[in-house]
Amino acid sequence: MGLLDGKVALITGASRGIGRAIALKFASEGADVAFTDISVDENTLAELRAFGHRAEAYRSDASDFAQAHEVVAKVAEAFGGIDILVNNAGITRDTLLLRMDESQWDDVIGVNLKSAFNFVHAVAPLMARRRSGSIISLSSVVGMHGNAGQSNYSASKAGLIGLTKSAAKEFGARGVRANCIAPGFIRSTMTEAVPEEIRQNWVKTIPMRREGTPEDVAGVALFLASDLSAYVTGQVVNCCGGMGC
Repeated sequence: MGLLDGKVALITGASRGIGRAIALKFASEGADVAFTDISVDENTLAELRAFGHRAEAYRSDASDFAQAHEVVAKVAEAFGGIDILVNNAGITRDTLLLRMDESQWDDVIGVNLKSAFNFVHAVAPLMARRRSGSIISLSSVVGMHGNAGQSNYSASKAGLIGLTKSAAKEFGARGVRANCIAPGFIRSTMTEAVPEEIRQNWVKTIPMRREGTPEDVAGVALFLASDLSAYVTGQVVNCCGGMGC
């Protein structure tokens, strides 16, 4: 028996990185998984299906309101409903605030924050009718503390916290929960591009003295998706090794 047996999860931006790790974790715990991305990774889809549960991938621009609603409708029809939504789609366009152009701001806000609104707007009514559901959004520690060179990213991740807390208040009476995960320094293709010396200096500032992994974040997502967190809503769960504590 898995923690998510009989559940249907929809995860945005899950072809790689944290989204992929969450998708695999959910499938390993019994969930049927649908995921979206701009470019679908067939290897990820094959790995999900290897668990013996249903898995489907949908090419979609999460920042597009109409596309988000179209995907949700397709998933709900194909899978018979949606029990878990994970808003994971995200990009970075890092630069100092005074060097940032309008498109760098708009692109990050659109993909990181508007996409979550799009999918919550589409999924929440389905969950509310069934009086059950878990909405999980991937924020960041920089959404709580800010970071030089990431004003757009920090603003988008802070916005996710506000969206989540508001959704928790609006949908709680219908049995729908909404929570955030705030990862810290997580190993990824982006951080692997950082010179080793700089990475090690960052690690020294983390009380646990290591980078996090996508699987670390996936474990928190599993808790928030499952009935283990049945009375948890409106919360931000840091997954950062003590970074900034």
